[in-house]
Amino acid sequence: MRFSFFPAVAAAFLISTGHVNAELKAGAAVVDVTPSKFPVLVNGGMTSRSASEVVTRINARAIVLDDGREQIGIVVVDSCMMPRPLLDEAKQLAAQQTRLKPERILISATHTHTAPSSMGALGTDADTDYLPVLRAGIAEALMKAEANLEPATVGWAVENAAQFTALRRWIRRPDRLADDPFGNATVRANMHSGSNWDDVTGESGPEDPDLSMISLQALDGRPIAVLANFSMHYFSGQKALAADYFGLFSEGLQKQIVTPDRNHPPFVGIMSHGCSGDIWRRDYKKPPAEQNPFKTIEDYTAGLLEIAVKAYATIEHKADADLAMAEARPVLNYRVPDLQRLDWAKRIVAELGDRPPKTPEEVYALEQIILHERQTTEIVVQGLRIGDIGIATTPNETYALTGLKVKLQSPLPKTMVIELANGGDGYSPPPEQHVLGGYNTWAARSAGLEVQAEPKITETALQLLEESSARPRRHYQQSRGKAAIALAKAKPLAWWRLDEMRGTYAVDSSGNGRDGHYEPAVAYFLEGPASETLCANGERNRAAHFAGGRMLTRLSQLTDAYTVTMWFWNGMPNDARDVTGWMCSRGHNNGLSADSEHLGIGGTSTQPGHLIFARGNSASPLLGSTEIARWTWNHVTLVRDGNTVRAYLNGNPKPEIEGVVSPKVRSTSDRYFWGGRCDNDSNWEGRLDEIAVFDRVLTAAEIGSLGSPK
Repeated sequence: MRFSFFPAVAAAFLISTGHVNAELKAGAAVVDVTPSKFPVLVNGGMTSRSASEVVTRINARAIVLDDGREQIGIVVVDSCMMPRPLLDEAKQLAAQQTRLKPERILISATHTHTAPSSMGALGTDADTDYLPVLRAGIAEALMKAEANLEPATVGWAVENAAQFTALRRWIRRPDRLADDPFGNATVRANMHSGSNWDDVTGESGPEDPDLSMISLQALDGRPIAVLANFSMHYFSGQKALAADYFGLFSEGLQKQIVTPDRNHPPFVGIMSHGCSGDIWRRDYKKPPAEQNPFKTIEDYTAGLLEIAVKAYATIEHKADADLAMAEARPVLNYRVPDLQRLDWAKRIVAELGDRPPKTPEEVYALEQIILHERQTTEIVVQGLRIGDIGIATTPNETYALTGLKVKLQSPLPKTMVIELANGGDGYSPPPEQHVLGGYNTWAARSAGLEVQAEPKITETALQLLEESSARPRRHYQQSRGKAAIALAKAKPLAWWRLDEMRGTYAVDSSGNGRDGHYEPAVAYFLEGPASETLCANGERNRAAHFAGGRMLTRLSQLTDAYTVTMWFWNGMPNDARDVTGWMCSRGHNNGLSADSEHLGIGGTSTQPGHLIFARGNSASPLLGSTEIARWTWNHVTLVRDGNTVRAYLNGNPKPEIEGVVSPKVRSTSDRYFWGGRCDNDSNWEGRLDEIAVFDRVLTAAEIGSLGSPK
């Protein structure tokens, strides 16, 4: 890994003072990089296509910043993806025409799927006639932005734009697996699976609703540029060539923020791409008629602009911001085919001859050959600072979770993450998402990096932000609202908040050190229950989604008098299988003995949607009296008091379940499994949160206070 190190003397100065007083200068410019030669290849689809008309112009929008010590260039291009070698050439060309150093230039793609192809991916090659146009245009944009440098101030705003973004990747039911292009039934999660609610159990990750903006103004308050950032994949629906909502937003911002002034360079609005690999605009959580509220791209852009303009009016600008930037170029492996898959690919590609691939099987066969030939690749990751504002980059289509990891741990609380920057290395899902499969994980140039690429890129970005800010990263810990404080005061033996952003450990928040261990097939950091009471200051509560994997713990202290409390959210239809799902279980791993015990939700073999408690493999479990709706948060308290079992729902003082289970009450195992049964039968498909275990029987008052959903 190669870093561009921030000078040690400057770093020490930053540590002692927080920043360096400097005169910030900023300049911005827009250069049209629309091709003049048609037809032109357009990438972003499975197979090759071309365009012969221009719906909206294709632009490179640039900002250059200078504090007298450092100079930084930022370019955002209306493009789907751009390869690192081409961008390295553009940086070298810009360095010859400006005072910018190549390692101080950030170039990113907006990810419009209706732009000229500058990078080969899946069934589309790069358009070789267009590459010189793009390379020269990027350098020209930086040169013009540098020529427009003037004393400036900088400010920041962030607003919630949740109605404009949603998860497009959903987890499929375990009995509804789909095939990958290699002929294997591996797809547990995929894009747009949520369009059919009967097929899925829930979203595969969190969304990032933040619309972030960095504003630059002249000393007299005249706007120079705004760099916006938002996590939404693309709108689609336009004919090529078009800049999608990114271009419309940029042009709309220019019209709404400033009136053109012929005596000064025009204001430049820029929309960059946030972490959006699993994000789109359609909200599959809502009924079909409500999933698509924005019928046109113009309506969508106008709504997003309204939020941006209101946020812009609140920005406070500062004049003494200094600059710092660091870059790393690690080498990562591709997930290359094994000999069997390579032989399969060669046979299919041999049959293609000179024609391009037309089917997914043909496309992915050709991609296996390419990955085998390449083996590894160099990527670029950057971290930069403008005063107290940070920008991190990834060269991939990263998931919203990756952006949240960087933002929540960044040493600079004001941080945006720009993806598809300085290269186009395809989807890079978190490792646990590879287990779930789907298009975003199929090995190709569009998703070919090693399974551990995402944590490596995330860690590198955080290190670079630490370097450019000369501050340590923040430690993320979910806040405690009044309900969480009450739970802690009750002194549980163990308490897992399940707020992890990654595996493999579930931290015990009781302070007793009884951490749990996540198995594969668990998704992290999804929205949890009761944020207003379990968290503070408007923070969103987080939960884990179990998709076949479990969380394993050992609690040897428990006897036959104990209490378990937890929140649960069932993703399966109540009539989908014999047992809808087991939430927790005590027993021996991968076995089922007569003294094992399990709490879950019944299916067709008992009462669909009702709580059930069973010993061993009993065909006659204890049954609850209330049918629990799918995709709703509920709280359960399980009490073992000798031979007596009681289960309470949502703090109701009347038990849902009450009965005597056996003369032999104590299990011989100290293993507890959450999100599944000890023998992996009918594991939980949905979310769990705030699991707490007490080595005593809670009182009725405690059960009511801890179990109320309010």
